[in-house]
Amino acid sequence: MTERNVLGIDTSNYKTSLAIVCGHDITADIRRFLTVKEGARGLRQSEALFQHVQNLPELFAELRDSFHGKIDAVAYSTRPRAIEGSYMPCFTAGRSQAIALASALDVPAIGFSHQEGHIEAAAASCGRQPDGDFIGCHFSGGTCEVLRVTVKDHAPSGASAFVERNGENAFYDITIIGGTRDISYGQVLDRAGVQMGMTFPCGQTLDEIALHSSDSTNLLTGIKVREGYLNLSGFDTQFRNKLSDTADTDHASDALIKEAFIRISDSIIKMLVQCAEKTGIHSVYLSGGVASSRFIRDSITMKLQKEGCQVHFAAPELSSDNAVGTALLGSRYLWD
Repeated sequence: MTERNVLGIDTSNYKTSLAIVCGHDITADIRRFLTVKEGARGLRQSEALFQHVQNLPELFAELRDSFHGKIDAVAYSTRPRAIEGSYMPCFTAGRSQAIALASALDVPAIGFSHQEGHIEAAAASCGRQPDGDFIGCHFSGGTCEVLRVTVKDHAPSGASAFVERNGENAFYDITIIGGTRDISYGQVLDRAGVQMGMTFPCGQTLDEIALHSSDSTNLLTGIKVREGYLNLSGFDTQFRNKLSDTADTDHASDALIKEAFIRISDSIIKMLVQCAEKTGIHSVYLSGGVASSRFIRDSITMKLQKEGCQVHFAAPELSSDNAVGTALLGSRYLWD
């Protein structure tokens, strides 16, 4: 069968993303961070939506210069999760562009949840398609969730003109079994980074500091985890208060940042071990911007393996928000 090209579009609260896949191969992957004002810790939905509207024509022009094939279908992110009531205005930018483009090209348009896209990108970048049940983690700037994911026995297929699966996932049954009950790991890191004068988002900069710091403090209380769930607001406040105390000494601040990454890594280990124990599932896939941290990956991999967990990380370039997973979902939905 002739391989077909699927365009993926994802417009999250952090990034405008386009991708093209041909079968399982990534042909194009173009992204642009949304711009956040200096000192701010994120964007209002109206601001994110406006920036997507401005970014998409420019990214399509860039895509045109690098891709000269035929688009056979368009896949897009329509909402955070495939459950009733899940909605974020920023996704309407990509949705409207996708449906309009598919109509003009007379090709199918297929909508998926942003969450499904992360799971698909993680699985694809690990080089294997999971079967049965696995634990999926989405640790990003605004999300900290541990998911029980079951691959459906009978996945949907068929080149319909327009499909939008708002109430169910296409290939997976997904249940939240752990994560945060308040803010996310990404919010903790971004708030600390902005306080220190860094450009939002701050996770990658802080990760580099933690990796290269030769010392670690012992000033922060460990993060408690119960039955796979945790609260991070208290840790966030304590971390930023301690940063204020060490603001005049770069070395002390670097050591404190390293300790914060150690505490976060320890809590991830506890959370995943508890979730594995209560579900009996030991295959774990991690995705999201926070999961791309080299410090965290190095810290948790061996310890989780000693606990009997098979750990699979999404490739760093496919951990953060992207349209590749969405495009791959479209390809599977229509033609696999």
